[in-house]
Amino acid sequence: MKKMTIIVPCYNEQAAIPLFYQRLKEILGNYVDEYAGHQWDLLFVDDGSTDDSLTEMERLQVSDPEHVHFLSFSRNFGKEAALYAGLENADAEYVGVMDVDLQDPPELLPQMSAYLDSGDYDTVATKRDS
Repeated sequence: MKKMTIIVPCYNEQAAIPLFYQRLKEILGNYVDEYAGHQWDLLFVDDGSTDDSLTEMERLQVSDPEHVHFLSFSRNFGKEAALYAGLENADAEYVGVMDVDLQDPPELLPQMSAYLDSGDYDTVATKRDS
């Protein structure tokens, strides 16, 4: 069974975190139904937020421990450090990176993983077309 981890770096994103989670849960829940044999999880990385971002991550992890995990920095180290920490701690065959503000459409995740499943590609990326 293949697993996909989505790394989500966050800095002061308290309001966006629950919205992001609901959207991903809806899409990836359908993904599991549509593409049997896949698992998924979210790895939030709190980059020293000064709002209640960490509290939101903790709340989600308690309510959905199978799908939600988080790391927390003691201070702000920057997005690159958050991404690196996420990559170092991801435990999956597929790893993706998404911003919590939903600027990247999560609806593309099933299509992207289908490309990887085909065995023809090692990496899949998207680009916004204006």
